[in-house]
Amino acid sequence: MKILVAYGTKRGGTQGLAQMLGRSLATHGAEVAVEPADAVSDVGGFDAVVVGGSLYIGRWHRDATRLVKRCADELASKPVWLFSSGPLGEDAEEHHDVPPVDKVAGLMERIGARGHVTFGGALEPDATGFVASKMAKTMAGDWRDPEAIDQWADEIMASLTGAVA
Repeated sequence: MKILVAYGTKRGGTQGLAQMLGRSLATHGAEVAVEPADAVSDVGGFDAVVVGGSLYIGRWHRDATRLVKRCADELASKPVWLFSSGPLGEDAEEHHDVPPVDKVAGLMERIGARGHVTFGGALEPDATGFVASKMAKTMAGDWRDPEAIDQWADEIMASLTGAVA
């Protein structure tokens, strides 16, 4: 089974999540490609697709959005999951229950995505940019949860193979 994990990221945290997810899916025997969303022009060679995007001020990363729109017809014919990353601090601890932002919910409906999850994000203490540097003063850290990522990979693979997660 060939699975694409594509991501849109600004500071690299979502890339790290995509790589963790890819490794976890591979432990189930899947052949996984992890690619930046802006480098993906065709999803036809994959049996399933996962697209992730970082969240900034309630907006999903533009590269992830553009990929879903660009490949909407092909994605609608495949098993697809979406994920968001970004909550920091205490907000990240409640990440599993965070619904997709409106834009992502609309994309999910358009392509018939099977699910969505929001993972905690990461912010380096030396982040640049006006908003990020202000946030980094009090919110720097890494709230990506490898166990939650592995659990989600188990759920995806169970859905694809009909096994119990």
